[in-house]
Amino acid sequence: MIKIVKAESLRDRIIRLEFSDGTAGDYDLQPLLARGTEMVSPLESDEVFQQFFLELGALCWPNGFELSGGGIQRRLREQGKLHPLDRVA
Repeated sequence: MIKIVKAESLRDRIIRLEFSDGTAGDYDLQPLLARGTEMVSPLESDEVFQQFFLELGALCWPNGFELSGGGIQRRLREQGKLHPLDRVA
């Protein structure tokens, strides 16, 4: 099971993520926030968005919203944005 082991906010709604298999990528959450669902709407606030944390390898926020490491990694791979850790940046 792929887990997120490190998360760092870069700019706008982009978070640099490192995964347990030695890969990494910059994940843009803006398309997800644009959906405006009940769970993601609070993340439009910079203050709330910056409260993200890792729990059991998932990207989480205090309101209960979470994204699995495997799901994010799959999306990054599909978008061509997943790289070996030493090639990110």
